[in-house]
Amino acid sequence: MSIILCSAVALLAAAAPLVSAQTLVVDQSTIEANSTTVAPAAEAVPADTTAADIDYFGAETVQLTDSVLANLTELNLSNISLFGFSDNATLSKRALPTSCKVFPGDLLWPIPVVWKIFNLLVGGALIETTPLAAPCYNDHPQVRNDAMCSYVTNNFVNNSFMHADDPTSVMWPLYQGLTCMPTTDPTQKCTLGAFPSYVVKATTVAQIQLAVNFARNANLRLVVKNTGHDFNGKSAGAGALSIWTHALKDLKYIANYQQGSYNGPAIKAGSGVQAFELYDYANKLGVTVVGGEGKSVGVTGGYLLGGGHSPLSGLYGMAADQVLSMEVVTPDGRFITASDSVNPDLFWGLRGGGGSTFGVVTSVTIKAFPKMISSVATFSFSSGNGVSSDNFWAGVRAYFDYFITFTDKGAYEYFQIMSTGPDTFTFGMAPFFAPNMTQAQLQTLITPWLSTLSNLGIQVTPQYFSYDNFYDAWNNHFPLESVGLPTIKTASRLFPKSNWATESSLNTTFDAIKSVVLDGSTILSFNIAVAKNSGENNSVNPAWRNTCLHAIQGAFWSTNATQAEVQAASKKITFDWMQRWRDASPGAGAYMSEADILEPNFQQAFYGSNYDRLYALKQKYDPTGLLYTPTGVGSENWYITGQVDAIPTQNGRLCPISFKSRFPKRAIRA
Repeated sequence: MSIILCSAVALLAAAAPLVSAQTLVVDQSTIEANSTTVAPAAEAVPADTTAADIDYFGAETVQLTDSVLANLTELNLSNISLFGFSDNATLSKRALPTSCKVFPGDLLWPIPVVWKIFNLLVGGALIETTPLAAPCYNDHPQVRNDAMCSYVTNNFVNNSFMHADDPTSVMWPLYQGLTCMPTTDPTQKCTLGAFPSYVVKATTVAQIQLAVNFARNANLRLVVKNTGHDFNGKSAGAGALSIWTHALKDLKYIANYQQGSYNGPAIKAGSGVQAFELYDYANKLGVTVVGGEGKSVGVTGGYLLGGGHSPLSGLYGMAADQVLSMEVVTPDGRFITASDSVNPDLFWGLRGGGGSTFGVVTSVTIKAFPKMISSVATFSFSSGNGVSSDNFWAGVRAYFDYFITFTDKGAYEYFQIMSTGPDTFTFGMAPFFAPNMTQAQLQTLITPWLSTLSNLGIQVTPQYFSYDNFYDAWNNHFPLESVGLPTIKTASRLFPKSNWATESSLNTTFDAIKSVVLDGSTILSFNIAVAKNSGENNSVNPAWRNTCLHAIQGAFWSTNATQAEVQAASKKITFDWMQRWRDASPGAGAYMSEADILEPNFQQAFYGSNYDRLYALKQKYDPTGLLYTPTGVGSENWYITGQVDAIPTQNGRLCPISFKSRFPKRAIRA
């Protein structure tokens, strides 16, 4: 049976009158368009038609193909179907004269029947966005629900799983615009702000292909969400269509995987798999894999695509270094494999060039390593109770003396430094993580530092833990992330090992970090290095290859702060505190997923010497700029309208910089 959308539907001409809005022509007969006759617009690709070295998950065998489209695009129109693949590099004919992305309320914004047909084509997977906190408000179409509002409110800053499991919630809401936050005043307004207008809950490749094609051909803004962890809210976008990959949870163990020079065990993981799921799966198989520190992080999403630092980086390198093969839907809507032997340029760019940049990844095959023992130590110390602030800082400075020693052994330390009052400070080690070390080896490693602390009058009694596997050590000692804070802005810096080469350069580094704590910042940091044997033929920021310290700082303001106060705090962290760190580490960089959205020269800071090559790759695979993320490759070609100085959000229309330069005085309604 062939299926042809009736020309009266006029999907490609949203402004045209609709004569019979939901009919199909099937074998010369007109029938109603519904979930039985249309959905899904996909076909199962038989296993024997796939390449011999590609092992698709079930979700990946359900694809949008040319034969499917042949039954959907026979319309009385000369231009391409809204759902067809791209066959050239020109912008959509539906683009506004300004070339800004089509926005809700525009003449060319798809009319309701088009969204309904799209929903039919994706098998009912389309979700109209309801913000997570909407049940707290009277004015939102969703009926107010006090019990749900209470749950969201109580979990908003301490339950990252709640945000990950929501189609549109972002874990760092400042850049969404804070438009629908939990509230005790239900008479306030809940608006979408930078939440996307619609979401496709992807369970098949075909649904992703249809969303990519629809967004490209209709000139819609397109965003991708896995969990929403990125510090800069890259999965947000006003008026956007979003692809939610969270449900792609397949996992498969391959005992003997061959790709290039690699021959050994591997795990293939869907792009929705989170760290706790991947680590647990690997542990039950008696192997170890490289993934994130955070429990709810989506390992094969933006985390890995941005490089991905790990508690195992000191032994095996970055998460991106472990990738053997990837399946991806590219901006032209095609589903392809990328590896050393197939599409190697894309393979290079995907491994470190950032998420939502070159395509939508559906699965990744990564190396698996032998099961290993792990040891952990946790402790803290503070000024006060006989410990002067000078001795406190001397104890922290003594820790810096051992950074190279610790990372040379493969250790990964997660620590915090903060002010707790006037001239009082605290240091927390939670945890000192020692993969592939016995407890005795860990104690021997840190005893010299602890002895220095004792000589300073700082008595520390660590708690030690030992495990026969990585998973239990990780699961028991890394905390669930605090997220959702609307009163914080963060920034970070990768400090190179060369800063530890001399006493003078180390003192400069330490003084720069200490100075911002004295000014009111809180420091959350990782003593981390990347193993030299990990292989570097990918686009991971080269700064990672020389890093000894990944330091994150935060600026805070009160819940009732004025816009001017928030702007001042934002500028303070970017142009004062962070500048001290940049001055102390010239030519270094920052980790793009945990960084300042206002980072000056982000191209150098986040991508280093790889940027020019990445930019050329972006023009090759995404010439129309379908995939945009703040600070992503090529993002300098776009801007968001209606922005407030120093408080960038995604709550506005996405427009090309070329329009702003051509029509600087012309207003664009945000």
